[in-house]
Amino acid sequence: MLSILFGKKGGIQQVFIMERYVLGIDNGGMFSKAALYNLEGKELAISSIKTTLLTPGDGFTERNMNEFREANYKAIRDVVSGSGTAPEQIAGVAVTGHGNGLYLTGPDGNPACNGIISTDSRAKAQVKKWYADGTHKKIFPKTMQSLWAGQPAAILAWFKENDRKVIDNTKWIFMCKDYIRYCLTGEAFAEITDMSGTSMMNIQDMVYDKKLLEDLGLEEMLDRLPPLRRSSDVCGYITKEAAGLTGLREGTPVGGGMFDIDACAIATGVTDSAKICVVAGTWSINEYVSMVPVISEDLFMVSVFCMPGKWLVLEGSPTSASNLEWFLSRFLGEENLKAKDRGVSVYDLCEEMVAGVKPEDTDIIFLPFLYGSNVGPDASACFLGLKGHHSKAQVLRSVYEGIVFSHLQHIDKLLSYRDRPDSISISGGASRSATWVQMFADVLQCPIEVTRGTELGTLGAAMSAGVAAGCFGSFDEAVKAMVHVSHVCRPRREYGEMYGKKYRNYRKAIEQLKPLWEDTGSLEKEN
Repeated sequence: MLSILFGKKGGIQQVFIMERYVLGIDNGGMFSKAALYNLEGKELAISSIKTTLLTPGDGFTERNMNEFREANYKAIRDVVSGSGTAPEQIAGVAVTGHGNGLYLTGPDGNPACNGIISTDSRAKAQVKKWYADGTHKKIFPKTMQSLWAGQPAAILAWFKENDRKVIDNTKWIFMCKDYIRYCLTGEAFAEITDMSGTSMMNIQDMVYDKKLLEDLGLEEMLDRLPPLRRSSDVCGYITKEAAGLTGLREGTPVGGGMFDIDACAIATGVTDSAKICVVAGTWSINEYVSMVPVISEDLFMVSVFCMPGKWLVLEGSPTSASNLEWFLSRFLGEENLKAKDRGVSVYDLCEEMVAGVKPEDTDIIFLPFLYGSNVGPDASACFLGLKGHHSKAQVLRSVYEGIVFSHLQHIDKLLSYRDRPDSISISGGASRSATWVQMFADVLQCPIEVTRGTELGTLGAAMSAGVAAGCFGSFDEAVKAMVHVSHVCRPRREYGEMYGKKYRNYRKAIEQLKPLWEDTGSLEKEN
């Protein structure tokens, strides 16, 4: 889409054709990213700023909200200046980010405490209590999702019991991306896809529910929850102050944005039930779009999708690529140095190492439960079958495989509610590894689509900006214009049986270890 500007020079009427762009911002647990796109989905510039992970106590995962805000400003500033684009060419802005966690602000707009990331587990005891006393069953018909420690409901309950002054100093309860939008616009809103995943909203009726909050013991939070808006709504405009800090034009419209699970789905072209979307990032996210809510206590989450009248059915756990990051930091110091000497990424070396090991050349089983699991609260990570002759590359390949098996376990559960998909779209860190994508195809025995672009969360947010700013009439229109599949990875049928056996051993190992994990968990409670 082009904007046509009229002007005069020397008494002669002139016409200026100005291309329009959209800016998407994506905030995960560690990085704040901004990217600029044209309306055909071409990425013009991208910036990524790392923020400090704070762990002040057992199970605490936090970030300084001021540092977080400044990281977003810098990422936007880098993109605007680095792209060479005039600020007036940017038609709209929108933000996505990790769901759940908690970002609280006081009456003066400043943080009421550190931002809390969704991997935080301080509120485990509160969640266990809600399951034990029947609260979960009572609220489930309204929330349609599991209760877990990283949700704002649980964290707020923890603050009420352990740090009351934080609650007393809170004016607004924000999700990650809604806080950043507030910083850019000065307007407090809660976008509905994000809020629908928090267990603090009646997603049947699409409203906050006083009785639901009362059942959680959180009725006083009702007035602190910002007004609800849709992904496609304009939720404010870039303020003069934010314009000075980011390089954006004052008055640029800011869209509602969306939950990052929606952003990755929409950015990979998943808009109906034909495909399943896999996000292999910090979390193992496995999801599909449904025309009706799927109500089952066996599912992890059902939430409102960014396209009206549709729902996102999700199975997930923190069992994906964060396990690889741990392995890289703990055991691949030599490879990090080699990568630096060669002027390449350590992930390129990992690709070479894993590609150099055939699937049949190792039978090590890795359970990717370093930061949580999808099999029980006390499960922990481990390597099984490790022997002295195994190489570092073979161990690394088992990490890749274990992460894929965890995704498969979630997908198997989804398939009890729907037919097998025509294909699976993948995003997240794993999508940048040709070897890992092939592994997903071989294990799942399904074609895997890889979408063009390096950061699909920012692309999904940019589409929200485009719809809100009127560049597109709908998300369907935005997807047709901006989403392009770069390639499809086909499964190798000859590996289906071999990976099937490995997966059965993976599941068998979990069942055999469950009693040990339960005993270990009991010992930890006693100590």
